[in-house]
Amino acid sequence: MLVSMKEIITKAYEGHYCVMAPNFNNESEARAAVEVAEEMNCPIILDFVYGCHPDIIELGRIATKIAEDATVPVCVNQDHGGCLAHNMAAIRAGFTGIMVDRSTLPLEENIKQVREVAEICHSLGIGVEGELGHVGANDETIEDQSLFTDPLQAKRYVEETGVDQLAISIGTAHGTYKIAPHLRFDVLEAIRDTVNVPLVLHGSSGTGDDQLRKCCELGINKMNVYTDLLTASIKAAQGFDFEKDSMLEFYKIFLGGYKTRLKEFIEFSGSKGKAWTKENTEGISNKKIVFTQDEFKQSM
Repeated sequence: MLVSMKEIITKAYEGHYCVMAPNFNNESEARAAVEVAEEMNCPIILDFVYGCHPDIIELGRIATKIAEDATVPVCVNQDHGGCLAHNMAAIRAGFTGIMVDRSTLPLEENIKQVREVAEICHSLGIGVEGELGHVGANDETIEDQSLFTDPLQAKRYVEETGVDQLAISIGTAHGTYKIAPHLRFDVLEAIRDTVNVPLVLHGSSGTGDDQLRKCCELGINKMNVYTDLLTASIKAAQGFDFEKDSMLEFYKIFLGGYKTRLKEFIEFSGSKGKAWTKENTEGISNKKIVFTQDEFKQSM
């Protein structure tokens, strides 16, 4: 069941639980994530970063079809859309959630650009995520206080951009940690008490389940994850005998690791059993735009 990210995240916000948002780079990973969601009877958000697939139009068509056929609510969401062209590509590919990531820009320009894209997305029934503070890579100094989200700025940002949810920085980073980070739960609580929209955590992998569980309890409603899923896949496939067994068996084992780890995230997120039926969904706008590849190239 393909739905807007806003519907998924609003229900999580009102129900005080967190929805997992695994990244996917191919059809197999998208299907694996949805299969887990169906088994756990929970909503799920499929995250995709522009540039990770040579044909975003075709991948968008595949992912949205998988979502439409699913028995649970699924959003196909653009993760870290860093410019207008990338955001528009995802809209044209049929995504039902867009992250307008301008977090590296000065506050005023961040607000301006996010507000402009949010107006477009909302006219099409597409949910919008913004980011304030900067969740960088692990080669950055994650203890740098300037990277954390300021609660007072967050209030202004939400009010002036109109975003449906806010990605915040409390000490996580993308990629693999050498040492697990110590999250700033005080910053999370201050932001939660200041703004009235769902909150999102990026860079969850390697943070530790106990810290992530606490984030869910304190108000994170969407949690992005990918590195941990790939690491689990690699571990599951270690020792595979390529001479003895078939590649089909390898893929089954590899994706089995991905699915097992994702189930663990869903267990502590509070989203297990929180799926709803098609009769109780708001659906997505009938203005949804899906371009062919040729149309997309002509429009850019």
